[in-house]
Amino acid sequence: MAPDPNWLDPGPFLRGVAWLDGGRPVRADPGDLARLPWDTRERAALPIGVRLEFTAPHGARAVELRYRARVPRPTDALRDLAHCFALWHGGRCASESFTEPAEEAVVTIPLPPGPGPFTVHPPESQAPMVLGVRGVGGRVVPAPRRPRWLVHGDSIAEGWWSTRPAHAWPSAAGRTLGLDCVNLGYAGSARGDLATAQQLASLPADLLTLAFGTNCWSGVPCSAPLLYETTRAFVSLVRQGHPDVPLLVVSPVLRPDAETTRNALGATLGDLRTAMEEATRDLAAAGDTRLALLPGAGLLAADDLADGLHPNDRGHARIAAAVAGAVDGCGFAATRAAAGAAGTPGAAVTPGAAVTPGAAGVHADAAHRAFPPPAP
Repeated sequence: MAPDPNWLDPGPFLRGVAWLDGGRPVRADPGDLARLPWDTRERAALPIGVRLEFTAPHGARAVELRYRARVPRPTDALRDLAHCFALWHGGRCASESFTEPAEEAVVTIPLPPGPGPFTVHPPESQAPMVLGVRGVGGRVVPAPRRPRWLVHGDSIAEGWWSTRPAHAWPSAAGRTLGLDCVNLGYAGSARGDLATAQQLASLPADLLTLAFGTNCWSGVPCSAPLLYETTRAFVSLVRQGHPDVPLLVVSPVLRPDAETTRNALGATLGDLRTAMEEATRDLAAAGDTRLALLPGAGLLAADDLADGLHPNDRGHARIAAAVAGAVDGCGFAATRAAAGAAGTPGAAVTPGAAVTPGAAGVHADAAHRAFPPPAP
């Protein structure tokens, strides 16, 4: 398709992009899909966490986005989800513009006074692809790029049961830290797949976070010794591409039905959590000075879970605050300083030691986005 001179190329405005496949943002290497589990491939086709960031230095009163989205069938489970474009400014949701999935359409998003910067979080469920960007009443320009933060995990990292894409804990923590969060969470998957580790190693990154493990209790069961070795192997493969990049491991958060219940290989989630934490500490003790651990067990209470497994908005905000505090508190604050974010760095801790999260503030409004009960 020839470029339309009336529209700006969306590429320079897009953030949270891992790979492109025919111009469409995807979350797994399109040339290396055969090695990935089918559920990872399926989730990676959705543009989770992809957004547009721009400024309006010439007085634009609105921004228009030309987009294409999959039109759901009458029987599609996600058909009734709100197709919402959310505008964020100054760490808050400034407005929401609702439209319908369409083979091609234009949405007009009013802008508050001032130059920004602004962020637009498109809806995610129907995999919209932005085709063009333009200002109304003035030009819009891409916002300055920020350091890249790769976050790999399961459905919790992907944002399940947050009411808006911007409320998922990686998005919220990215705002707090001033980082370009690239969400590589895969619902129902993320079991320490080593092909995924190699794909992470191939991407540019200024900070890395690994937050998987709960799907190693169910689905494809894992023993504690196996997860210990898997964690070591996964981190080692990531380190082949990022030998000196700060890496934070977050062990599984609370899952009441699994904490003391044994899976098919005899492991409780508590056992798996301990194995993952021990592997991280052992790698750090062996010389990985840019590796730190955030234990997940105490991050959430039962009332922070929407369905006994996935966090609600309050739970996502608490994880985001803990992760942001850990990044500052574990000696990785130079990444935040490079991003120009406000805040005083926390004191460094021994590599691999448990980090006590700080009280980073995270905004979460009361809007609602309901998901059907998903796999973890």
